[in-house]
Amino acid sequence: MTRPFPNDPMLQDNFAPVMGECDAPDLVVIEGELPEGLSGSLYRNGPNPMFPPLGHQHHWFLGEGMIHAIHVENGKAAYTNRWVHTDQYKVQRAAGERLCSTSFEDEGAPRNDIRNVANTNIVHHGGKLLALDEGSLPVVMDARTLETRGSTDFGGKYVGPFTAHPKLDPRTGEMLAFGYMADGPGTAALSYSVIDAKGALTRHDRFEAPYASMVHDFITTDEHVIFPVFPATIDVERILNGGPTIAWDPKVGTRIGIMRRDAGVESIRWFEGEACYVYHPMNAHTVHVDGRTRVIADVMKYPRVPLFPNADGSPAGRSLFDETALLVRWTFDLDDNTSSYREEPLSDLGGEFPRLDERFAGLANRRGFYAANRRPPSAANNSFDTLVDIDLATGQRHEWEPGEGRFVMEPVFVPRHEKAAEGNGWLVSLVYDRSRNLSDFVVLDTDDIARGPVARVELPNRVPFGFHGNWRNN
Repeated sequence: MTRPFPNDPMLQDNFAPVMGECDAPDLVVIEGELPEGLSGSLYRNGPNPMFPPLGHQHHWFLGEGMIHAIHVENGKAAYTNRWVHTDQYKVQRAAGERLCSTSFEDEGAPRNDIRNVANTNIVHHGGKLLALDEGSLPVVMDARTLETRGSTDFGGKYVGPFTAHPKLDPRTGEMLAFGYMADGPGTAALSYSVIDAKGALTRHDRFEAPYASMVHDFITTDEHVIFPVFPATIDVERILNGGPTIAWDPKVGTRIGIMRRDAGVESIRWFEGEACYVYHPMNAHTVHVDGRTRVIADVMKYPRVPLFPNADGSPAGRSLFDETALLVRWTFDLDDNTSSYREEPLSDLGGEFPRLDERFAGLANRRGFYAANRRPPSAANNSFDTLVDIDLATGQRHEWEPGEGRFVMEPVFVPRHEKAAEGNGWLVSLVYDRSRNLSDFVVLDTDDIARGPVARVELPNRVPFGFHGNWRNN
């Protein structure tokens, strides 16, 4: 018999898993109407632990992945959720108990050798829906039923971990990807890969980063690739001496590697900056002015890495809200002979999960969206309470707050039509309502998101706080 989950903030309230899979073919629209032109599916991924922890401290990042899909068509919506059936899932389901640890500090669990949580992102590329984490191969799922098809190594050509944050080039259809610890646990090696529009691997290179780090995301433009290495270090000697696996070590500083997309990895140029951490960039682009080339990147910057301890083992907070990320702009002058870069603030409202109109990924964009903290969290299991639409040129913001006891998830932008201007369309997201213990699918019009949802659809259960999702048109 399965034990109860412990009283851990990351396993309670809406961080707690939902234990059932279901299909709801005709959802109730409880506010407004679904827009006539909105036709497609929102996919969401996040950790949903199958079984309680093994007795060690649970980390939010290591629960098994569950996909939630809201399919919209002809003014109606349907819902499906499924665990990702990785080898880890299947072996534990057969055993009826936890075999893979949900702690970074317990490598002695019986079956950590098959660890693949597939719990961080889900993207559609090359005709396949891919569930992703940052330590394993992508897992292919059926776009309608969410049935798991199995892991893919792109025809046997891909070796090593695959990022949870590949970038899709809107011009070429290519998927650009990377992996950290590419030569094995604790190594400083990074990989860089390109998968063409049909899903074929066309490039797969390796190189050494300045030090081993948890490199959660990277940034691309139409001309360059940016590899950010932050001091969330992975130090083998520290680990062997009983220290934390991933830890904040600010003395090593921040290193940002930049490479032309048509160049080799040996050409990467490394810039140096103050110690900080970025889980998620919004976008980047390359500009040529007065004969000089600059790379401009907009990122959500933390003063330290949240959710991980200090290098000496002293604890840090276990909530994203123990530190606040602010949207800043980094400018790299590739014709300057220094290793520094310039930073300027773009918003004074902290938040996370920055997104954009993906038709402008890697290109200059003006509109950005993110989830924010308008009200200071009063408890460890609170989450983001406001959605933001920001004009990056003026700093002007439009905001929507769903109300007390309601919490938003990552916003995803959907264009009103194929030729719509940048940012002209809908912002879709999920909102957890603590009073009802349910989640809603909401649609906001980007003409003015502050007016509130043009449609709110009640889901049959709550969707736990998770990570990332994407929209796929029908």
